[in-house]
Amino acid sequence: MKSWPEKKTLMCLSLAVMAVLGIFAGKGVARPQLFVPDPITGYAIGGNDPVSYFVDGQPRKGDRRHELSWGGAEWVFVNEGNMAAFERNPETYAPMFAGCGGYALSEGFATAGSPYIYAVVEGRLVFFHSVVNRFLFVVNGGQLVKDAQENAASVGCMPEK
Repeated sequence: MKSWPEKKTLMCLSLAVMAVLGIFAGKGVARPQLFVPDPITGYAIGGNDPVSYFVDGQPRKGDRRHELSWGGAEWVFVNEGNMAAFERNPETYAPMFAGCGGYALSEGFATAGSPYIYAVVEGRLVFFHSVVNRFLFVVNGGQLVKDAQENAASVGCMPEK
């Protein structure tokens, strides 16, 4: 038979566990912020120009003199030409899955992708949480893209319309 202090400790621990589970149960699925905003400026994809991934083959920091709102985020561009290209066709240049990690999405999870771990897949920019995830996604391609597309809306990885 357990002593009163032991029972009291067990009851307190049980209540604490139930409280924590209750808190998380009501929250639903957590998701990263759309388009991976820079923690200081708030600019989408870490303040990088989305068009630069296609034009320069790598991310380049945008200039706040070339700023545009789209999809619930603020975007910055290297120059006016890149901003105009994005404005004409944002879905072409904005990261697929609103910046969430592509591989994790194919598995049904939402993770924040990194603007520095990316690939252009089927003509779209895709971010990843890790280089391993990037490798697995690129190597296995087609079906994983479809799986990620199917899961994106249910975990909150779609841009605002």
